[in-house]
Amino acid sequence: MSSSGVVSLQNPKPFLKWVGGKTQLISEIDQLINKIIDEENFCYIEPFVGGGAVLFHILNQFNNIENIVINDINHNLVNAYREIQKNPLELIDLLLDIETNYYTLKNREEKANFYLAKREIFNRFNDYSLEKIALLLFLNKTCFNGLYRVNKKGKFNVPFGQYKKPNICDKNNLISVHHYLQKVKVLQGDFEETLKYAIKPSIFYLDPPYKPINLTSSFTSYSEQIFDDNEQIRLKKFCDEIHRQGNYFILSNSDVKNYDHSNNFFDELYKQYNIKRVKVRRNINSKGNKRGEIFELLITNF
Repeated sequence: MSSSGVVSLQNPKPFLKWVGGKTQLISEIDQLINKIIDEENFCYIEPFVGGGAVLFHILNQFNNIENIVINDINHNLVNAYREIQKNPLELIDLLLDIETNYYTLKNREEKANFYLAKREIFNRFNDYSLEKIALLLFLNKTCFNGLYRVNKKGKFNVPFGQYKKPNICDKNNLISVHHYLQKVKVLQGDFEETLKYAIKPSIFYLDPPYKPINLTSSFTSYSEQIFDDNEQIRLKKFCDEIHRQGNYFILSNSDVKNYDHSNNFFDELYKQYNIKRVKVRRNINSKGNKRGEIFELLITNF
């Protein structure tokens, strides 16, 4: 479907809620990108795209970036991007059907049972299917806090949320996302594979699974693969290679000093680069008194 079939396009926004989304860091990231974006034919690469908050900001604000590459290890997420990019109309029809059925339910118990039934169906699918993508979007809008968490078998296990009338099918946004994704190359795999798509000058925005800031904060597993300290070190070597090739990177991560001021893991690991601490609000703890402002890191080679 082309833009000629759309009455009016809005600015695209993430089509999924995503814990760890970078909405709060966008102004900082925007300032950093603006420092180096004056060059022509800039290439933007995002190896851990997640919900795409920064991606959609780039698509909205920087029309001079023609080469855009996104990647994620989560195959369900990547399939959703690809389906919306290719043809969102069948997906919209499925979502509208689910939404209609959900809205007719009378109480929380009925909605919770409906949610659990859909979650079971979602986990039964082993391979790609349009229905599974529709269920992913439904579960995301109705589960607790928009988490994406799987167990060791890769099964989605987030409990039901308590939203009165979630926007399960945002048709206008899905069509706008479809339109803007036409200039984006969508990959699925390990973050290191994105380096081969770099066209100098490229800027990489890296938003990996965060290092837990304390013993109780590692409650989510984004995929079956574990992103431990060895992976953090491998990512740093990847940043070194980006730098060596004459490209730019912006990396966001947790600040482990929030709970342990003596923990110099990132300060030592990235000591030859620029490290900035940015204050953000944490909203994902189930206990309200455990939420509040903390620091996150923005690390750059420029």
